[in-house]
Amino acid sequence: MAKVAPVKAGWYNAFRPWTLHGAVVPVVLGGVVAFNDGFFNWWIFILVLAGGILLQSAANLLNTYGDFVKGTDTEENHSRSPELVSGKMKPKQILGAGLACLAITALIGTVFIWYIGWGILAFGILGILGAGSYTLGVAYKYKAMGQVSTFFLMGVLMPAGTYYTMAGAVSLEAIILGLPNAFTIMGVLSGNETRDYYSDKEARVGTLSGRMSYQGALRFYRTVNAMCYPVLAVAILIGAVPWACALAFVALIDYRNLRINSMKAPEDKKSSFMLVPEAFNHNWHFGALLAIGYLIGVSVVPVLI
Repeated sequence: MAKVAPVKAGWYNAFRPWTLHGAVVPVVLGGVVAFNDGFFNWWIFILVLAGGILLQSAANLLNTYGDFVKGTDTEENHSRSPELVSGKMKPKQILGAGLACLAITALIGTVFIWYIGWGILAFGILGILGAGSYTLGVAYKYKAMGQVSTFFLMGVLMPAGTYYTMAGAVSLEAIILGLPNAFTIMGVLSGNETRDYYSDKEARVGTLSGRMSYQGALRFYRTVNAMCYPVLAVAILIGAVPWACALAFVALIDYRNLRINSMKAPEDKKSSFMLVPEAFNHNWHFGALLAIGYLIGVSVVPVLI
């Protein structure tokens, strides 16, 4: 049975920069639609991207803090988030960094209000509340709402908010384009909850996956990661997005690897750990290919025709 290498406690692991494409891809999807509609502004786009990254970073940091203070992370199960239980970092450091990320995001939001108006405030408030209350306050992670909230907050709200920031209006096309990717983002969190299934059970963490059987959680993981393909196919067939978006189907290669790995997870610790990285790869590649396909469909294909 393959072993999982321990991670090194520190700021790099606390911020988890390898997770940031979960925020980058939805912003890019909203941005390419704004570009096609003639509302694209590079400086505003960069600020939206920074805001999305800060919100994701805040969620990562506050999750580490929240799991620690609630007793979810212990010496026995801290292999993925060892910063606090190992004593290498102090709770106030992690909490302060997370709150600082939220504060900077709020400051960036004042630029958006100046640029496009007060309507953007609704998106900002939802984003900050979502990032800040994952394991603190409402702590919706423990109420089986983590995956569903991530689907809407990152998969739907981020592309819609990105477009609104540049255009001052809600775009149905941006929402539809972001919808298939929303399932792959949800799939990442499903992998996280399934990987931590038994330790969360011991800590009485009521995640969505934890309320299923372990095999049920694995089936749900495979299903939610696969949902992006039929949703995208329908969007293409009804003409809601360009046919070139079908380029994202190349990511089926990643889904195949994800599925094969998940079949080994019950008996192999390495495969169980890889539930999350495999979902990360799938999310990143699917989203990037979707954005590229959209740009080809709206910019290159019309010229060729």
